[in-house]
Amino acid sequence: MNLIIAKGLLIPFLGTALGSALVFFMKKELDVKIQKMLTGFAAGVMVAASVWSLLIPSMNSASDMGRLAFIPAVTGFCLGMLFLLLLDVVTPHMHLDETVEGPKSQLKKTTMMVLAVTLHNIPEGMAVGVLYAGWASGSADITEAGALALAIGIAIQNFPEGAIISMPLRSKGLSRTKACWYGVLSGIVEPLAGLLTILLSTLIIPVLPYLLSFAAGAMIYVVIEELIPEMSEGEHSNWGTILFMIGFSLMMVLDVALG
Repeated sequence: MNLIIAKGLLIPFLGTALGSALVFFMKKELDVKIQKMLTGFAAGVMVAASVWSLLIPSMNSASDMGRLAFIPAVTGFCLGMLFLLLLDVVTPHMHLDETVEGPKSQLKKTTMMVLAVTLHNIPEGMAVGVLYAGWASGSADITEAGALALAIGIAIQNFPEGAIISMPLRSKGLSRTKACWYGVLSGIVEPLAGLLTILLSTLIIPVLPYLLSFAAGAMIYVVIEELIPEMSEGEHSNWGTILFMIGFSLMMVLDVALG
């Protein structure tokens, strides 16, 4: 079981690492159209994962509450969004359009770009960790296949995300090796967040419905705050919408077919 969980936690990180490595094969910065398409795809995957892999299992896990089974889902969802809002406020970071958020800092632009991606990798790692913790505990509402489906779905959306961070870093003067390395570092927080969740599993299981929805809220915050604005502003926004549809559909199919 431990080996299965370890592999599951590493799958999303592998997606980020492989995507970051694209900097060795691409000569120029990502085309705006391609960037919007990749961002839309990532947003679609994250929204579908939040609903089918996290919110629905959260309500199913609280089914003994009857008509009040929505309480853990709503509570955790709101807390997850507020948690990411807090991280957004206290952490200096910079988006791809070079908009700087958080407290004033002397950090380099490249460092703040990496921090921006790292911030929204935290809930993804937590989400995978929570599902594997629930499966390991014997929860009837969470299966190994369901946890694996979420890990694969996040890895798929992390692949383009790795390129989205490494290519701009390369365009700002970093060597290909450094740009790739920073992209990989932005993803290492995912298995770490997942592992921490697993280690705290004895505390987590009693409040599993709340933590499932907490991870969902954190992921939806990232979609609304960062991904949707990036995919919808300016030209080629329609391509972002189309890829959102594809990403959403793919994650929905993965979860239903495997879970």
